[in-house]
Amino acid sequence: MLEKRSLGKTDIKVSPIGIGVMMWMGGKGLLGRIAPDVSDEVKNEIIKEAFEGGINFFDTAEMYGFGRSESNLAKALRANGIDDKDVIVETKWNPLLRRARNMRRTINKRIRFLDGYTIDLYMVHQPISFSSIKTEMKELARLLEDNKIKSVGISNYNAEKMRKAHEELEKLGIPLAANQVNYSLVKRNIESNGILDTAKELGITITAYTPLAGGLLTGKLHNNPEALKKKFAMYRMVAKRNLEESIPLVETLTEISKAHDVLPGQVALNWLVTYHDETVVTIPGATKAYQAKESAGAMAFNLTKAELEEIAEASEIFL
Repeated sequence: MLEKRSLGKTDIKVSPIGIGVMMWMGGKGLLGRIAPDVSDEVKNEIIKEAFEGGINFFDTAEMYGFGRSESNLAKALRANGIDDKDVIVETKWNPLLRRARNMRRTINKRIRFLDGYTIDLYMVHQPISFSSIKTEMKELARLLEDNKIKSVGISNYNAEKMRKAHEELEKLGIPLAANQVNYSLVKRNIESNGILDTAKELGITITAYTPLAGGLLTGKLHNNPEALKKKFAMYRMVAKRNLEESIPLVETLTEISKAHDVLPGQVALNWLVTYHDETVVTIPGATKAYQAKESAGAMAFNLTKAELEEIAEASEIFL
């Protein structure tokens, strides 16, 4: 079993693999109308499988239904009798068309929707707002001082903006815990554009979203391309674009998975959170209980150094 690790230079410990609940927003928000309908029963089963499998880290955001995803996560955690102290919850402020002071007006909504579960990590969702990075970091620091949140993060920031956020927080004696970005074996550009190197230099955790590239790295779409039609539009685009080019990679994942008696997608997740030591954690989504079980199972084995390098070489085309 892969051990829990710190979020950046904080004392917050997370499982290397968490669960993202963006798709638990059905019906509301910018994306809600095209999100799948996940019943309360299934949400409860997802949390049960994840928690029993060693996952303690859960990701949501204001933008995911403007409270709906956050509320659904809290309900599912409570339905399973899981205490606040036993989980790490991250959520995000939506900066679009807003100023940083909006955080003060909306943080209580985040707290209310999470219904007793602490905001262990609060992130700026995008580096786009009417305020500067300096002003945003000051607002996050204020929330931290007021005990509204436990740590500070960012999402989708490039290397330069990440460094700027880190510098502003450092002046206030606060560590930048994490930068959440799109990272997988078919999207390895953070390894060449400075994001990963900067994170390692500054001690910032990379939280990888879309780690299975819309299901592409499970191998199921290669065997059944028709299944692409059933994918959520964003994930369908990601998977379709890389379908042909990823065949050799998926074959490598499949061969290695047989040696460990696991699934190709589990190998892909394990590589993501081990190849760069403890710098990267990931938050695959789950709308079905078996997905959470498989994600948790990806922490239950260890890839050899040779296997890690073989996978890296098979995915070099995506650097």
